[in-house]
Amino acid sequence: MKNWLLLSVFLVSFVACQPGVHEKPFIAIEGIDSTIKPGDNFYNYVNLKWYDTAQIPPSQSGVGAYRFMNYQQRLKLQGILDSVSKSTNSPGSLEQKIGDFFAAGMDTNVINQRGFEPLKTGLSRINAITSIADMLTFIAEETKLSNVSLIDFQVSPDQENSSINMGHIYQTGIGMPDRDYYFKTDTTTVAIQQAYKKYLTDLFALTGSDTTLAQKNAALVYTIQKQLATSHKTNVELRDIKSNFHKVALADLNKQHPNIGWTTYFQHLGATMDSLDIAQPGYYDKLNTLLKSIPLEDWKTYLRVNYISSYADYLSKPFVNASFEYNKALTGQAMQKTRGETMSGVVDAYLGMALGQLYTKLYFPESAKARMLELVNNLQKAFSNRVDHLDWMSDSTKQKAKEKLFAITKKIGYPDKWREYNNVNVVRSKYFENVVSAAANNFQYNLAKLGKPVDKTEWFTTPSTVTAYNNPYANEIVFPAGILQPPYFDNNADDALNYGGIGMVIGHEMTHTFDDQGAQFDKNGNVKSWWTSQDYEKFKAKTQQVIDLYSKFTVLDSIHIKGALTVGENTADLSGIAVAYDAFKMTKQGQDTTRIGGFTPDQRFFFSIARIWRVKMKDEYLRYWVNNDPHSPPIWRVNGPLMNTPAFYTAFNVKPGEKMYQEEDKRIKIW
Repeated sequence: MKNWLLLSVFLVSFVACQPGVHEKPFIAIEGIDSTIKPGDNFYNYVNLKWYDTAQIPPSQSGVGAYRFMNYQQRLKLQGILDSVSKSTNSPGSLEQKIGDFFAAGMDTNVINQRGFEPLKTGLSRINAITSIADMLTFIAEETKLSNVSLIDFQVSPDQENSSINMGHIYQTGIGMPDRDYYFKTDTTTVAIQQAYKKYLTDLFALTGSDTTLAQKNAALVYTIQKQLATSHKTNVELRDIKSNFHKVALADLNKQHPNIGWTTYFQHLGATMDSLDIAQPGYYDKLNTLLKSIPLEDWKTYLRVNYISSYADYLSKPFVNASFEYNKALTGQAMQKTRGETMSGVVDAYLGMALGQLYTKLYFPESAKARMLELVNNLQKAFSNRVDHLDWMSDSTKQKAKEKLFAITKKIGYPDKWREYNNVNVVRSKYFENVVSAAANNFQYNLAKLGKPVDKTEWFTTPSTVTAYNNPYANEIVFPAGILQPPYFDNNADDALNYGGIGMVIGHEMTHTFDDQGAQFDKNGNVKSWWTSQDYEKFKAKTQQVIDLYSKFTVLDSIHIKGALTVGENTADLSGIAVAYDAFKMTKQGQDTTRIGGFTPDQRFFFSIARIWRVKMKDEYLRYWVNNDPHSPPIWRVNGPLMNTPAFYTAFNVKPGEKMYQEEDKRIKIW
């Protein structure tokens, strides 16, 4: 799961229960639309009344649970930052760094007065480039500031030996979210293309070009990006684990791409290695050709606008406005975020583990961590039991699957070891320089891992973020403090709501260990088969069923879910609910039939599932989501899995003829 929610729109409210029935207040289920049959559209049955009255804040693209809860989180972080920035803090302390970083970004008077002055040194360096070799040196120096242009270098585990970190290079070079944006001709995409071209034009104009030259340069850059985009793999092709890993000797790569000069590039980068992974070779083959065929002056124009765009959001108001107008076309966001909300996001992005220490002290009690661990352990047992009863898998593969299942590392709340930011220089009056210092520190932090053993205690999200993730290279599942709050998790809630809420999320992340991608990793995080060939073919046939089912679901009339793009997340949803339900049935409430507020424990379990995906978003953002996100839209994260969940049919007496009804032999069961 990889963000906003207003407290006033929560599905539930706290009400007193009848004396002698329950020991403490329970969470009542409210807002059910009794005009809708649960078996016709369960998502709307639970959420439509809320949906019809919910208002999307003008500064957001949506409202509700899931990623939109990060709106609420940023407000919490803003409160912390407001307080810290006004306090007297010891120089070099984490409070001083995050407080001064926030204060510098809030001082828009100084930022606006500076205009694009912070960029002038970099733009002068681009103007001074006289050769392709010079250009590659500039690109390397900017990479060291985490500013990616034509080469995207990263450090992460070796796919074949996940205990060691290695260098990887990935396709890049384009400015829109995905290659397809450059080639689609539908009205919506054409409007986004025009908005992007205007954005490029505005950036040139804001840094001194007249209108005619700005438009000419924008068209030139767009043409270069479109040529690069022809070499890009699609977002579906990028899901293929093995075809996106190509380990090569650096000496051989130099021979393949003489115009790039890899050895010199990596020397400037400070990266020492004999071999690396070139994830998408087609892109770098194309780049090698274009470096020769495109004039140097055109490349310099390309680099100028890439450089400006990389920093636009950290400059004066006109640059921020230009960036927002393009984002508005992509997502439908009507109004810019407040400066405080924006800055809480920036501090979280650059100094998130420092800010996370303050956040967790205020918002994450240790009792929540203990109950979460109990939930995770129960789902692990339930998953193991489901593996034992699979009718399509051989005993030898079942044993390997269970070994992998019980080797999973569980991370809850926040890291055991906090990252430090000693090398980040923060000055209260220098916002741009603070960002550059933090970005440079991030690059060096990651570069230091090259060739070193993988640190399996590391986290790849901040504790305050409303998300959860599965990292197959470490065989771990991670649940930050940010998601461990209502509607996902409530320490005061009954088991039905918690197992239907965070339980589904746990089951979802656990299932990623065995989805179409995760199933290719062994228990140690290496891409290595642990299946019999017959079992793996059966597994692929089952995931194809998932692709076929979800490809039939429509969004915004004629737009279909991309079944091949979303297969991993949909598989995790299908099995995640099944595992969470089995774990719930292991609890006292799960084995009971006592109604709460008129609903059975099983019904409350399924209500909770619908509640955690309660979202309302702009149509523009929904289109963006379908084109780029590997998760299905929220309604299908509920209705899709429940169509295939036998216990749902029983809980709500779903019958043939109702829209969600699937014949038993057509219901998908993988894990």
